[in-house]
Amino acid sequence: MILTVFRSRLNEGHRDEYDRHVALTAALAEKTPGFLGHKMFVADDGERVTLVEFESMECQRAWSLSAEHKAAAIAGRRSFYDEYQIQVCTVERQSRFAA
Repeated sequence: MILTVFRSRLNEGHRDEYDRHVALTAALAEKTPGFLGHKMFVADDGERVTLVEFESMECQRAWSLSAEHKAAAIAGRRSFYDEYQIQVCTVERQSRFAA
């Protein structure tokens, strides 16, 4: 499994536009073959963390290199984010517990 970790801080001036942007980007990921899931968390200090899971690096790259995703990234740099960091990780081991 490939895990993309996207950490960001928003420029609050474009909040409504940002919310639309996130919905479109999430829908794009969900339609990409090999998509497994995503979650977003917001910390008390305002940092946002989005986790996106794909079956393989090829699937993750198809999503990240798509024209729609590239356009969303440009819009994010221009308007939405004060800063961000992206990490693409290979999951070496996973365990799960469910009661």
